[in-house]
Amino acid sequence: MDFDIEIFVSMSIFSKIFSKSNAEFYLALDIGTEVAKALVFQIDGEEKTGVVIGVGKESQKKGNMQSGAVSDISGVIETCKISISKALANAGIKKVKKAIVGIAGELVKGTTTTVHYERGNPDSRIDFPELKSIIQKVQMKAYERIQQQIEWETGQDIDVKLINAAIVDVRIDGYQVTNPIGFQGKDVSVSIFNAYAPMIHLGALQAIADELNIDLLSIAAEPYAVARSIDYDDALDFNAIFIDIGGGTTDIAVVRNGGLEGTKMFAFGGRAFTKKLAQELRIEMDEAEELKIKYSEGKLGEDVSSKIEQILQSDCAVWLSGVELSLAEFAGSDVLPSKILLCGGGSGLPGIKKALLSSEWVKSLPFAKAPVVSFLQPQDVVRIIDHTDELKNPQDVTPMGLANLVLDVTGEEKVMSGILRRVLQTMQD
Repeated sequence: MDFDIEIFVSMSIFSKIFSKSNAEFYLALDIGTEVAKALVFQIDGEEKTGVVIGVGKESQKKGNMQSGAVSDISGVIETCKISISKALANAGIKKVKKAIVGIAGELVKGTTTTVHYERGNPDSRIDFPELKSIIQKVQMKAYERIQQQIEWETGQDIDVKLINAAIVDVRIDGYQVTNPIGFQGKDVSVSIFNAYAPMIHLGALQAIADELNIDLLSIAAEPYAVARSIDYDDALDFNAIFIDIGGGTTDIAVVRNGGLEGTKMFAFGGRAFTKKLAQELRIEMDEAEELKIKYSEGKLGEDVSSKIEQILQSDCAVWLSGVELSLAEFAGSDVLPSKILLCGGGSGLPGIKKALLSSEWVKSLPFAKAPVVSFLQPQDVVRIIDHTDELKNPQDVTPMGLANLVLDVTGEEKVMSGILRRVLQTMQD
């Protein structure tokens, strides 16, 4: 029998409530290196929120994923089937068709590009065609920059595709506006954040979606989803560094003055720490992973915890150097945000926060003051309500962030977002 993401279960109390209104259900799928996480949710149009009614998690088999990217499509499909089945059973519904899927990996690039445009007739009012032309210039410049960066890093001409974009800042003669249409002025500057991913990675995710019989609403860069999940749209003074530590990668997003400046990813995550424990203690990976989790949760004795801390100390230093190198690319002439927000399954390792709070690494970067480190929790994700009571840890923030992005796709579209979307469609076609 074909899978078709169907499972026959008794209706839960929530599904009975939603079925009365002929509710449409959505899926957020975080295909992690260690665990595939699936959230089934419904959109409450009146409240403009997403209500999570089903959660499913399933561990990846060895060899399914490598550094955040799919390396065995059939293996990942089987894992995702189980994860989605669990979420559907938890929700008490038969199937879900529309989905958003997260993507990570070192070659997923995100950067903000600014184009300064001098208008020939500053007394005329900016109209739709002129603004569209300006945005097209920004996007072409951004695409060329990303292609050059990936070619320089890999030595290959890798085909990439735009997956996410957001307006960061628009100014007319230095004056910030949210919608420039109708304004007069000479100098227009537009800043747009763009995230690109290699076509080979996107093709793998599309193949998985086809096999699972789900329609992709969007493929989203996971650090983009995390950074967008916190409510700071109107807080122009909001500055933070988001660090999402997964099984195979660490994803970093930098937000300055309420705008997403860029993202970086490097291939060092929780699996590296597990591997180190397995090697040093001469135990299997599964046993080492269980030991690491107990250590992170403070469930081991003082002597054992001290020994594990010593074993992982050098790897924590290597991980921190990756963070340092990534943030150095954001330094420029501006100071780095001192607020560091952690999430992801690997963030609970005690050595991670301890490393970030150490004083030495900060000296080589332009921090105005010593960083303050805290953890993102599921309740910090805006517009997403958990009715399952199963989303309790920083590792649940990423799939919730993906669900939050669906609200933007299905909700009322703002003028600038609409223009940007039309430009993107033209470029992608």
